Amino acid sequence: MPRILAATLAVALSWTGLATAQVPDVEIPYESFELENGLTVVVHEDRKAPVVAVSIWYGVGSGSEPAGSTGFAHLFEHLMFNGSENYNDDYFGPFEDVGATGMNGTTWFDRTNYFQTVPTPALEMALWMESDRMTHLLGAVDQERLDEQRGVVQNEKRQGDNQPYGMVSYSRLRALFPEGHPYAHSTIGSMEDLDAASLEDVQEWFRQYYGASNAVLVLAGDINAEEARPLVERYFGDAPVGPPLNRIESWIPERRYSTTETLYDDVPQSRIYRTWVVPGRITAERADLQLFATVLGGGRTSRLYQDFVFGRQVATSAFAYVEAHQLASQFHIQVTLNPGEDVDAASARIDEIVAELLAEGPTDEELETAQTRINAGVVRGLEQIGGFGGKAVTLAEGALYANDPAFWRTHLERLNNATPDSITETANDWLTTGSHEITVLPFGDYASVETDADRSALPVVASTPELAWPTVETGELSNGVDIVFVRRDAVPVVEMQMVFDSGYAADSVEGGELGLTSFTMNMLDEGAGRMDATDIAARAESLGANLSTGAGLDTASVSLSALRTNLRPSVELMATIITDPSFRDEDIDRVRSQTLNGIQQEMANPISIALRLLPPEMYGDGHAYSVPFTGSGTPEAVSGFMRDDLLAHQATWLRPDNATLFIVGDTTLDEVTPILERAFRNWRAPSTPLPAKNLAEASNGDSARVIIVDRPNSPQSLILAGLIGPSGSVDNPEVYSAMNDAIGGSFSARVNMNLREDKGWSYGARTLLWGARGQRPWMVYAPVQTDRTTDSLSELLREFGEFTSSNPATPDELERSVNNNTRSLPGQFETAAAVRNSLVSSQNLGRDWNFPATLTARYHGLDLDEVRAAAQEVVNPEQLVWLIIGDAAEIEAGIRELGMGDVEVRRMGQ
Repeated sequence: MPRILAATLAVALSWTGLATAQVPDVEIPYESFELENGLTVVVHEDRKAPVVAVSIWYGVGSGSEPAGSTGFAHLFEHLMFNGSENYNDDYFGPFEDVGATGMNGTTWFDRTNYFQTVPTPALEMALWMESDRMTHLLGAVDQERLDEQRGVVQNEKRQGDNQPYGMVSYSRLRALFPEGHPYAHSTIGSMEDLDAASLEDVQEWFRQYYGASNAVLVLAGDINAEEARPLVERYFGDAPVGPPLNRIESWIPERRYSTTETLYDDVPQSRIYRTWVVPGRITAERADLQLFATVLGGGRTSRLYQDFVFGRQVATSAFAYVEAHQLASQFHIQVTLNPGEDVDAASARIDEIVAELLAEGPTDEELETAQTRINAGVVRGLEQIGGFGGKAVTLAEGALYANDPAFWRTHLERLNNATPDSITETANDWLTTGSHEITVLPFGDYASVETDADRSALPVVASTPELAWPTVETGELSNGVDIVFVRRDAVPVVEMQMVFDSGYAADSVEGGELGLTSFTMNMLDEGAGRMDATDIAARAESLGANLSTGAGLDTASVSLSALRTNLRPSVELMATIITDPSFRDEDIDRVRSQTLNGIQQEMANPISIALRLLPPEMYGDGHAYSVPFTGSGTPEAVSGFMRDDLLAHQATWLRPDNATLFIVGDTTLDEVTPILERAFRNWRAPSTPLPAKNLAEASNGDSARVIIVDRPNSPQSLILAGLIGPSGSVDNPEVYSAMNDAIGGSFSARVNMNLREDKGWSYGARTLLWGARGQRPWMVYAPVQTDRTTDSLSELLREFGEFTSSNPATPDELERSVNNNTRSLPGQFETAAAVRNSLVSSQNLGRDWNFPATLTARYHGLDLDEVRAAAQEVVNPEQLVWLIIGDAAEIEAGIRELGMGDVEVRRMGQ
């Protein structure tokens, strides 16, 4: 049999140390016992009235909700009032019949409780009802009741959200608690999660948390333990025990910085909320912080109230308090300002008041007043046996949270033994940083007015802005470096890019290794001259310069963005990494490891896999573009790179007679040339000739081919296809651009509108002409859901076939392309870097420097027949090389049935 633990406590509170507090002695005698099923029972006898408070607390709240189930604890609380298996009706009826008072239920982070105060003759009925829903609930909960209470809770949420300042708590919890913390979401939950709650969730929740071993039952009033025990055993003895529950005991997030947030609401006054996360409800620190909060903002004599409301009269309310919870509590300050008051000034004044109290601590008089105020509130609350407060709640909280029904006395002793020094020390430990401040501002008295806008049709854009192209100057350094210069003085910045005619395409030259160009360029800023990588980065930062290196298909480059005031030292830093790289073995090993890891990442990414595998299949052996378009090379090649390889690549390609320096910014050619001459004075071209990249004309295959790269269990297939298109340096690139815009080069193009907008099989699909000096790849890109791979391929083939036959480019498609490409020109070249990039592109493709300025006339001169002829030339689905990365077990059979061409299946990594 369970052992009765009699613990009649006569608590005589003498409030030692209080000079002015006159608090009467308070007694809360209680006895506690535990049933065999683990139910904890606490009984307090109070015969002043023939009523008994029945309060049952379950150790479960919104903090127990898993991700995707927010709001469920509170939803379940509502279901508990809808009837049980043996009283399948509204729970309130019998209690209203017997005159019950203080009846309700509540949910918060750590607990869910149910309570009512009934006349003594109705006690047995109340125990029957409470035990029936603890023991026999699920049979009475059906889908109709779940849906009904879901709607009630959602309306409760709407009602709360609709209140002034009603959205603050959501933002505050998100800011204060990290993802995964039990307190990171509100108890009311989200609409989406409430909608997702199922009957299965209800059953699991009940079995998990509503067992007797996870509950505390308190009976307070006209009863004693001897009378209570047989009743409790009769009605609760058969309640399921419930599973053992693991609990987090404390989790106070570490917040090293204070944060701020501004919200707007339909409110008449601005309000400032400031909150810190502090220790939990049963800690000693809570008592010190509660006293600090009372001195700071606990009443009309508090510092905040005296300053904001009485003194300067800039606010209607100002207070502070501690919101206590088990894992962590919250220390709140809230100030509601008068209309028109400066919120920044108010926040600064809060800083000052808090800082003063943290520095000085409370006076003896303030401490005594705070202790008296808290003691008086506790004593007045204990007059009542039930309801939302009172003795039943006090005993239940102690039993549930501290395993001690008399914990309330421990907390009061801590409060009354606190000193100004202990309070100040604790407050400084927790309130000096890490707060989150939310300022809620009135949205404003705005109103829409009637206008004369004509909504019957879009306004006509009748003109195209002209692109004003800047004057381009050219020059040459004494070592042979060509200079292309444009002055732009909008900001005191100079953009430079030293461009070498190499790129990934140089890797295919005899003696080169795949990935060597990118590897060498990545090594330039890892050490140069007497500097290591850290020194280079620190030097660039000290100058306010941005320095970067990299490579593309046709070129490699070193870029510099320099402040005009630091132009000379910035150029010298750039010159050092170009002309005097260290290529130390330890740096090579580090970059090699990073590169190999990057290649492994590429081999796990469908897009990168396709860009590695597709170009060699299109261009064949020996062509300069028959390289991975990621530029990273192969693991075999990268693993073998040595210092001599990098030095040889540098000597072969990174030389003055293979370089052009593009400069756009706030300087002049005359001013910058001497700076460049000095910086690059020791850089000279070798006597060896420049190698030639093989950009000979390549041909597409006679028939289409399909390569399936097996990626088991992939939820999506990546379709990438390509064929060799026209050279990037053709005289009429706008024709091919307009053609591609129509079929797949824009959001509104045919391919995307089909697979994304009409079918919903893809997030986005497109075609593109890859930028290149030689023959450009025309490529198809379409990531699609696995079960629609075959259907998507069929649609792509249909679109391409119709585009070159029965449904060629239309006048509307041409007009849309012309308008977009011409009207966007001024916006494209707003920045100095954009102008510089255009000049780099013009050189690479053999165009005049002012080529962008000719585009408007070129596009307006387009003929629809030219565009259709370009489609006939480029879009040849019967020659495409298809690379499809996905689950071969799911897609191979369907692809073969389409008869697109020879099908090859490769495994990942081949």
